Amino acid sequence: GIIGAGDTGAQLCRDLQAKRWLGLKPIAFFDDTRHSKTRLHGVSLWGPPEALLDRRKGLALDEVIIAMPSAPSQRLREIVHILQEAKLPFRIIPAMSQLATGSVSVSSLRPVQIEDLLGRAEIEIDAADIRQMIAGRVVMVTGAGGSIGSELCRQIASFAPRTLLMVERSEPALFPIEQELIEAGRKNLLMPLVADILDRSRMEDIFRRHRPAAVFHAAAHKHVPLMENQPREAIRNNVFGTTQVAELAHSYGAERFLLISTDKAINPTNVMGATKRMAEIRVQAMQTQVGASTQFAAVRFGNVLGSSGSVVPIFARQIAAGGPVKVTHPEVTRYFMTIPEAVTLVLQAASQAQGGDIFVLDMGQPVKIVDLARQMIELSGLKPDLDIRIEFSGLRPGEKLFEELSHSGENITPTAHPKIMRFISDPVTDREAASLLAELAAAIETASAEELKVLLRKLIPEYQPQFSGGIVPGTETAAALAPA
Repeated sequence: GIIGAGDTGAQLCRDLQAKRWLGLKPIAFFDDTRHSKTRLHGVSLWGPPEALLDRRKGLALDEVIIAMPSAPSQRLREIVHILQEAKLPFRIIPAMSQLATGSVSVSSLRPVQIEDLLGRAEIEIDAADIRQMIAGRVVMVTGAGGSIGSELCRQIASFAPRTLLMVERSEPALFPIEQELIEAGRKNLLMPLVADILDRSRMEDIFRRHRPAAVFHAAAHKHVPLMENQPREAIRNNVFGTTQVAELAHSYGAERFLLISTDKAINPTNVMGATKRMAEIRVQAMQTQVGASTQFAAVRFGNVLGSSGSVVPIFARQIAAGGPVKVTHPEVTRYFMTIPEAVTLVLQAASQAQGGDIFVLDMGQPVKIVDLARQMIELSGLKPDLDIRIEFSGLRPGEKLFEELSHSGENITPTAHPKIMRFISDPVTDREAASLLAELAAAIETASAEELKVLLRKLIPEYQPQFSGGIVPGTETAAALAPA
């Protein structure tokens, strides 16, 4: 059976009839809209997907294929529910964006993924703006092997840059994305560079040789619980690493520098968010330099589905192991976006930047993590709480129940794109930012983790640190670090 009797479903039917070796014979169509035709390519139309629950129809189906690439995720969830109730195996055809680029065909079937049920309508973008920023130019991506960095490389490569500088300190992370792009026929524009953004002479050498026109800075430490206990590493990488790359972009005449930031930088309750906020402050301040020819900007977004350390791969492993699936709190919610969706909007925002901007992506509606867990268990063909237990483990240090998407004291204004907003805030001057950083630099080698949190709070007043040893601002440690 095929759900979806539109152009895609019709094409799938033709494909399956022509490619007999696939071993799939279409015998029934189901569709939400009323069609005047009762047959399509010789195959009967049986009504809406709900008809699958009508036992009287006597349809002997072995499998159902969902061929509705532009259906809203809410409808997809309902259809999956119907198929689970009817105890029918099902697969889905790839997303419209993949079909449009020709990277897959209609008959490249795959299982339904949680991304399909949480994804939103396809994003309209102005590809001409993005092409103008990238085509024929040298573009740098730092953290090129990461979840966001590797997708930036994929999408940037498709806009035909002259050279794509893939800067990554982890060789095992860089290798797979380099191989993937070579197989996609992009070999002649790739320049994989094993380099640490904290290595000044190495980074300067790369900038001097290649002089990138655009720098997408995705390299960062991002895991909240990991960074909570080692603020020194988070500060070095996220604050000083960002500063170094931004300064080199300025010195070597890059046209654009874009920092990948996070909604955890808003009223941060954890070290990771505080360091990202500090990075934003530093990048915005770069724009206040006299004669700054580089346009500096940052883009904040929430969690991306399927990125390393995100709940989706963790839940998938827990389900495969037979459970339990561990959720921190029954009420915890998060905003989610797919990685390709987030990166497309990052490129669009970069092409709109006027300098000193902080952009925020529209993350849609927040999702309850426990609902996400239930849907993933159901997609595995199992029943939550019966086959797989859901266990609540309690919020971790620095973790919020709800993510916030706007920063106090900042005003939000629309941009030319409905999914991208711009924050208007008063940037600190370049000199002020440099003195904040000097204070951090002086303390970083000798201060304890708790002392560094106190210092971060002094530099970012809206940061609410979590102290493991019960040290609270106002005690001797805090007093020792407070300005006289």
